Amino acid sequence: MTDSVLTHTTVLLNEAVDELLQASAGADGVYVDATFGRGGHSRLILSRLSAQGRLQAFDKDLEAIAEAALIADSRFSIRHEGFSNLGELPLGSVDGVLMDLGISSPQIDSPERGFSFRFDGPLDMRMDTTRGQSVADWLATAEVDQITEVIRDYGEERFAFQIAKALVARRQERGPISSTTDLAQLVADTVKTREPGQNPATRTFQAFRIFINAELAELEQALEASLQVMAPGARLVVISFHSLEDRIVKQFMAKHAKEVVDRRVPFAEPVKMRLKLCGRIRPSEAEVRGNPRSRSAIMRMAQRTEVPA
Repeated sequence: MTDSVLTHTTVLLNEAVDELLQASAGADGVYVDATFGRGGHSRLILSRLSAQGRLQAFDKDLEAIAEAALIADSRFSIRHEGFSNLGELPLGSVDGVLMDLGISSPQIDSPERGFSFRFDGPLDMRMDTTRGQSVADWLATAEVDQITEVIRDYGEERFAFQIAKALVARRQERGPISSTTDLAQLVADTVKTREPGQNPATRTFQAFRIFINAELAELEQALEASLQVMAPGARLVVISFHSLEDRIVKQFMAKHAKEVVDRRVPFAEPVKMRLKLCGRIRPSEAEVRGNPRSRSAIMRMAQRTEVPA
């Protein structure tokens, strides 16, 4: 594997940091890079913070933790945890939270991680390889209805049942699937039609990755936690890469960007809006040309309006 293959290009790098630092505290604030990855956003944030500014990062990936160790800056620290642990930070202590929900290119392009159907490797897909079970381990015992639900709900795959049935049949005949190429070939043999330009296994790989890492549940927990740790005037910036993530982010921001009246208690004060929507940004045509993996990205921004309850 060459170094060039393992290079990661951060999506919406300048746009994300520009939006984050529009928080009321500006360069003197305390910020969170909730998904450190390979540190593109973190390094740019640090370059724009004052001596008083601080940056706390989170990541489950040991390779990300190793990359973060290369940053020799007393204003920076990282926790080997998922961003659902954001709520462990002190109440109202943060001036901005950035969440980049994409997986990094080195993760995709490392065969041993098992994220991609383009390389032959073990069927793992765990973000944190020190915890939990791999996709191969799960497929060794999962039943047709369980596999169908995962592929349908997290991959939005219309042939979910057929793929699940084929996976269980393969396990009964020759043992469970344990490699990325075997899974990709089984899906290709099962799915006879597919959108032009898309590998038949794309949706199945996405579904298994989201499921095995509990990505959507963790996102929901992290968003709720962000409301508790953000100070008034703090910025929330979230970059999503597929519709399931973006729907959760959009609905969360919309929910908290309006007053809520409890009609069961007509004289009670309404729950005030806690976020002000600050729009959305997509990658430019130039960025998509230079980094095709950015084409599906969408960044949504909001600002904290009320003191945390």
